[in-house]
Amino acid sequence: MSMELYQEVLLQHSRRPRNFGPLEGATHRAEGFNALCGDEIAVELAVAEGTVRQAKFTGSACAICTASASILTMELTGCGVEAARVLAEDFRKLAVSGEATATLGGHPRLAVMGSVHEFPQRVKCATLPWETALAALEMPVG
Repeated sequence: MSMELYQEVLLQHSRRPRNFGPLEGATHRAEGFNALCGDEIAVELAVAEGTVRQAKFTGSACAICTASASILTMELTGCGVEAARVLAEDFRKLAVSGEATATLGGHPRLAVMGSVHEFPQRVKCATLPWETALAALEMPVG
């Protein structure tokens, strides 16, 4: 993927993030914070019958974190809970090392984050929403 396309997709998701706002009827929720840059994000999930039916996020974050959260909500919606956990772990590996697992092959939107490992100071920005989603899966609301 060219750097220009990478930048364009990131800009689209950061300027007009998908699934931004509170999730009515959320069953799971977690908050994440990046002390290095001040990103704050909350991920809310509606989980039913072992599937993430809907995912939304709120917060104040940099362009990379916002774009990553936007892509996350699109990727996790309709995903089984266990598959969501695997996807989040595999995304973290991609962000840290640039190595894509076979799991990520079925998720081409995630490829735009594949070069973030070249900017170590931004890896946490990209992974924060995914780490927060993993935490949310362990934190039922109520």
